[in-house]
Amino acid sequence: MEKIAVRIKDIAAKANVSVGTVDRVLHNRGRVSEKVRQKVLLMMQELDYEPNLIARTLGSNRTYQLAVVQPDHLIDPYWQAPWDGIGKAAKELKQYGVNVTMYPYELTEVASFVAQAEAATRSAPDGILIAPLFYRESLAFFKRWQAQRVPYVLFNTYIAELPSLSYVGQDSYQSGFLAGKLVQFGQAQSGTYLIAHIAEDITNSVHVTQKERGFRDYFAQLAARGEAAPGPRSASDNVVSIDLPDPADPADPSFARQLNRLLDDETVHLRGIFVSTSKAYEIAPYLQAYHREDVRLVGYDLLEKNIHFLNENVIDFLINQNPYEQGYQGVFALADQLVFKKEVPPLKYLPLDIITKENLRYYVEK
Repeated sequence: MEKIAVRIKDIAAKANVSVGTVDRVLHNRGRVSEKVRQKVLLMMQELDYEPNLIARTLGSNRTYQLAVVQPDHLIDPYWQAPWDGIGKAAKELKQYGVNVTMYPYELTEVASFVAQAEAATRSAPDGILIAPLFYRESLAFFKRWQAQRVPYVLFNTYIAELPSLSYVGQDSYQSGFLAGKLVQFGQAQSGTYLIAHIAEDITNSVHVTQKERGFRDYFAQLAARGEAAPGPRSASDNVVSIDLPDPADPADPSFARQLNRLLDDETVHLRGIFVSTSKAYEIAPYLQAYHREDVRLVGYDLLEKNIHFLNENVIDFLINQNPYEQGYQGVFALADQLVFKKEVPPLKYLPLDIITKENLRYYVEK
């Protein structure tokens, strides 16, 4: 049965007061005796009154300035999706007086991040949405925003040391744990499992270190339980990590050299590779060139190049981090707090979607 909307004049009639008195109680303005105020509040509760926050917002002239600090989508294709999600949210919220300004920074440049976060801070926004990829530098800004009472929402990377208004994104530890299960599940023999970090400052990247911790813990728990896949697994699985440079950096050609050396080494019984970011497509051509169909490759995100190698059976699994939803829901978390006066959950974990060649089209179509 559809719920009947309760109007202010219904409350006034029930409480035997004027509409103006109910309005003053609702907006906490003007002089109302405590006895009358309590009577009005009681009638509101009995009638299950829900104020129309959207209508109230449309009727006001208040505007809200939001700042978004995220990597430049023109430099790294992963960031196009959250950029689009933020744009969609900004378009929907514009009628409520919400304006969104972007402050894109270069993904691998700390100085660029600091400069853009500083610019966002100086704009004196009502709220900030940020992908805090640089841990140490982000903490300094969090302290400033808390002192200025500026609410901020994190996406992509969760930093727990200082409480933000909310975090929207995946549980990085659990996604790493899941990657361990995907890369090892059904393997008939023991061997080496590689965690590949590509162009990442590991000491300053919390989300990447959490993924690695989850991945390693999966194998540690497997060993502790004494479990193994069927087959002649006479030795324990070995988990190692490797830090690879940007493959496009002409000043450091070691990306290809390290991978070639690894794949040429017959003493390394490589069973699987987990790429901790969206760059599994950088590893895939090497497995293809070496005809290493025996090496399982797991990475993140539905980028065009990743989709290509998933369809080619070189990438086995992709974990979708829902970057579009991260941007979209991140902006709405700020709007819910500032505009619609709703309670915002401190953590908004998004699903860990496992993408295979067989179910890919459903996600691409969506």
